[in-house]
Amino acid sequence: MGVTSLAPSSADGPLAHRPVALVDLLDRVLATGVVITGDITLAIADVDLVRISLRALIASVGALAPPAPATLEVEP
Repeated sequence: MGVTSLAPSSADGPLAHRPVALVDLLDRVLATGVVITGDITLAIADVDLVRISLRALIASVGALAPPAPATLEVEP
């Protein structure tokens, strides 16, 4: 299992770098979501011919769906 370093969040101490397992990193990404963007430009002789902008949202359905409203049970 791979282990990677994760930059500290605002809740962590300013210098708190700690190793994080790949599974924990994937869990954090799916819980909060992440947007990946990129641009591709095809050019010949410094003339832009084609430009493609890409955006991808990676998140779990639970992170994107609003929470279900609480229901009140009424006893007869």
